[in-house]
Amino acid sequence: MPADPEPEGAQAAEAAGASEAAASAAHRSRRPPAVTTDTARPEGGGRAAPGDAPAPARQWPLLTVLGLAALGLLIVGTDAFGQSFRVGSILVGVALLTGAVLRRILPSVGMLAVRSRFTDMVTYGVMGTLIVLLALMVQPDPWLRIPFLEDALHLTIT
Repeated sequence: MPADPEPEGAQAAEAAGASEAAASAAHRSRRPPAVTTDTARPEGGGRAAPGDAPAPARQWPLLTVLGLAALGLLIVGTDAFGQSFRVGSILVGVALLTGAVLRRILPSVGMLAVRSRFTDMVTYGVMGTLIVLLALMVQPDPWLRIPFLEDALHLTIT
């Protein structure tokens, strides 16, 4: 019977070395992993107050924005006075602009942080500005006249 050129322990060590080399080659791959294992929190997505504070205190930036928007919708919904649609719509736009300002100046805004700080500020700011401008231009008797926007509106309606 011929003798094995290598002892049995050496073959096991060689097999283990080959599997380690294959594993390290897999780690050096530039391909992303097949399964997402974690999701990064948005920048500024931590609590706005210490963890031992009650939940409303920890989420006061979000509650401020939601409260302003809810007040605006309540004014629009009740139609309590002649310009309530305009005033309520402006308040909804101001709520979004407030969210943009809070996102900019506070290091941590709780659940008001949805995306990166820059993306949140741009999104809240643009949407709030558009809502306020449209509320100011509502017919009849607009409080603000912007001729090129009026022309664009008339072209889309006719």
